[in-house]
Amino acid sequence: MKTFIVGGTGFLGYYTALEFLKEGHQVSTISLPDIELGDWYPKEINVSYGNVFEMPQNELIDLFKGQDVMIYSVGPDDRYTPDAPAYEFFHERLVEACAKVTAAAREAGVKKTIIFNSYFAYFDRIWPEKNLAQHHPYIRVRNEQAQRTIAEGQDAQGNHKMDVSILELPYIFGTMPERSPIWKDLLIKMLIDQDTIFYPTGGTQMLSVQKVAEAALGAAKNGKHGKRYPIGDVNMKFHDMIRLMLDELGTPNKPVKSVPKFLLVMNGRKIKKEHAKQGKQSGLDPVWLFRDIMNADLFYDAQKESMQELGYTSGGLEQSIRETVRLCQKELSN
Repeated sequence: MKTFIVGGTGFLGYYTALEFLKEGHQVSTISLPDIELGDWYPKEINVSYGNVFEMPQNELIDLFKGQDVMIYSVGPDDRYTPDAPAYEFFHERLVEACAKVTAAAREAGVKKTIIFNSYFAYFDRIWPEKNLAQHHPYIRVRNEQAQRTIAEGQDAQGNHKMDVSILELPYIFGTMPERSPIWKDLLIKMLIDQDTIFYPTGGTQMLSVQKVAEAALGAAKNGKHGKRYPIGDVNMKFHDMIRLMLDELGTPNKPVKSVPKFLLVMNGRKIKKEHAKQGKQSGLDPVWLFRDIMNADLFYDAQKESMQELGYTSGGLEQSIRETVRLCQKELSN
């Protein structure tokens, strides 16, 4: 297959490119020139530089001509706190820009497109009573991204031209050259600095970045048009995840304590007020995040939901977590 990865020098795109190359497929990518591509980056990948958010449609179409598969692996995630209103920021980048690129792939004759999305959209479907999309602009936008890009599989006359599959991704661990893990400032610094770790009692589905790449290859081969696949490997409680990280940090006996929900909600209100003072708004509302998400188990059976159909495998999570922690610790100590 001739495969084009939008964002092939990013964390997920890089590993996806490696997976496709391993099976002998041709890989091209367009990326921002934000890191140095040294000897670690495969010379077989045809790299071009540009900003797909700004490129005219005709240039995007030319970019995708002759390709069999397009994988969309760019866009802000829920950790970014933009200027308010958050909905407009995320909608422009995750819906409008993604739909524009997907439509260009269709017009160029690409037969299959794979969109990297979020597992929050899955929980919005199975937990309607929590109104997740109503409370969180980011989750609302991820739903809209899936719906809009699936619709772009048809042309203006309603004829089906391209299969579009959605991969809903959970917590992901791993490392790559030239990029710092997102977990460094998000979590590892706290685990190093604090004598006692206070954390919510919930848990989450998670997997190694290599398994995301395997799932993308599986979607290119077996993914069905219009289907949204929750991707994953292991369901793990947050406290177990932290214990594993502390073990790798060399502080396995550091206390880990639960935080009552009412205290988390109070902290969420404080964070929300600070954002408002700065003219910012989080894609995940901090109050509802601590009330309904961080104390819940965001678990599902990945084998049933996506592994069987897409053909990717389990394994490597603990190693990926430990590698992530080691790199974070090294960078924080410099």
